[in-house]
Amino acid sequence: MVFMILIFGAVVGYALGLTGGGGSLLAVPLLVYGLGVSPRAAIGVSLATVAVMAASGLWGKYRRGEVEVKTGLIFAIAGMLSAPLGAWVSGNLSESVLLTAFSILMMLIAVRMWFSATAAKKRTAEQRNEAACRRDVTGQLSLTSRCAVLLIIVGLLTGFLSGLFGIGGGFVIVPALVLFTQMPIHRAVGTSLLVIVLIGASGVAAQFQSGSSVTLALIAWFAVGGLIGMQFGFKSASKISAERLQRGFSVGIIVVATWIVSNTMLS
Repeated sequence: MVFMILIFGAVVGYALGLTGGGGSLLAVPLLVYGLGVSPRAAIGVSLATVAVMAASGLWGKYRRGEVEVKTGLIFAIAGMLSAPLGAWVSGNLSESVLLTAFSILMMLIAVRMWFSATAAKKRTAEQRNEAACRRDVTGQLSLTSRCAVLLIIVGLLTGFLSGLFGIGGGFVIVPALVLFTQMPIHRAVGTSLLVIVLIGASGVAAQFQSGSSVTLALIAWFAVGGLIGMQFGFKSASKISAERLQRGFSVGIIVVATWIVSNTMLS
């Protein structure tokens, strides 16, 4: 059993290191369908382990200049405020409704990511300047009031989803940073780790308050496997182009979402 926990944790860690958000997408279905953990307990385990794995990878990304702290903090503070609300809503929904809603949201994000990767090459400088969040000639984000409001709104949504589904929120954060702030995806992955750590901590606290049962031994072994897998994910990410990484991210989301829907319908 411990061996399987380590393997599944490694898969989650690899996805997290590769995409900055895939780990949170895989954690809950692997815990539920692979290890037989109840969906509500899986939410707490997922939040805790993904936050631990994100924290371990954050320093390396920061040293390489792949974390925009100011942008990440705006996301995180907003998300930490809304995560408890998501946990409360989660506690009042049936498990089948939670899993179905999770899979639908995943598919919507995947489609958006796929088309944004295709459209990235076609964007002109004039089209980029029309974005709510702009960058100066050095690549630094110009934090206008319009940009800050947009980031706060997306941060609130991310926190709510974190508390609701037990996810770090990287699959929302990464595309939001790429689409709204014109951030390169490798930097978006690093910045998402900062947000995942802070929102994850808030979400775990909210889950404990809502009465979620979390097994510390499961969290520990799952996190150990994840930490090992994440190192391989980071190495793989550095060898893949941004466009391929973005498209691969979207395909992976669709595969997991389809898996969840099929299992929910058969149960």
